Amino acid sequence: MSQSSSTVMMVRPRHFLSNPETAASNAFQVMHGEDAADNGRAVAEFNRLVSALEGAGVEVLLIEDTDTPVKPDAIFPNNWVSFHANGRVVLYPMLAPSRRLERRPDVLEYLHEDLGFDIREILDLSDHEAQGQFLEGTGSMVFDRVNRLAYACLSPRTHLQAAADFAQRMGYEMVLFEAVDAQGSAIYHTNVMLCIGTGLAVICADSIKDETARAAVLQRLTDTGHELVLISLAQMEAFAGNMLEVIGRGGKGRLVMSERAHASLRSDQLEIIKKYLEPLAVPVPYIEDCAGGSVRCMLAEVFLPRSE
Repeated sequence: MSQSSSTVMMVRPRHFLSNPETAASNAFQVMHGEDAADNGRAVAEFNRLVSALEGAGVEVLLIEDTDTPVKPDAIFPNNWVSFHANGRVVLYPMLAPSRRLERRPDVLEYLHEDLGFDIREILDLSDHEAQGQFLEGTGSMVFDRVNRLAYACLSPRTHLQAAADFAQRMGYEMVLFEAVDAQGSAIYHTNVMLCIGTGLAVICADSIKDETARAAVLQRLTDTGHELVLISLAQMEAFAGNMLEVIGRGGKGRLVMSERAHASLRSDQLEIIKKYLEPLAVPVPYIEDCAGGSVRCMLAEVFLPRSE
């Protein structure tokens, strides 16, 4: 089992805007109103990220958003789906009704029928929505795929019952904790405060206020062989935790992040990162401010086997 993939799926938005349904649970959404509904600006940043990834030798499966129904956050597919090396696809329960529309069977059919990916089973966890239980994919959970661990901070978008169901059915062990920002609000998605690569982990440990829980999470990461890059609350707010390790040309590992995240890192932190991976920084400030998500949120890793 590899921790990282050389293939990612991305969805080019058609109706990007700062979604009012998600703002209450996402403190990273800082821009609202008419200025936060410019699809052209979002597409320009999206295309820049696609070009950077392809230039580094990462395979990008490019999906176009549909005109209807309107899906303001379609640019973040990692929340509604995850693709696994055993041929399983998992569909997730989403908090915002508008985001539930992002689950698209036609995308799975395209991957299977047209691109030759072997989809052996679809595990649909969306029934948890009826009980008010949510688990928004690899936003809610950060996987240590090698050690079958799923780290998750509980929040309005990440609930214990749904997480336990995922863990039992997928054979993962959950590492659960609570994390808050500088204002004491729950971190909406784990992947803004934690990134796990093959040899390193980037974490905002300061967001885990309970000392026992913080120590346990850090110990688990070090026990599984990860060198830690500890980022501050301010760096987390600059999306320095929202990174993803991918495999590029020649099997070279890259750590994809936003330009804002990269600029927030200190030289000593970058030195640790560069021991393992080459940073790949792309400017996406409009998407970050309007939607409260950054580069990692736009990437759904594809580990599915390909049909013979």
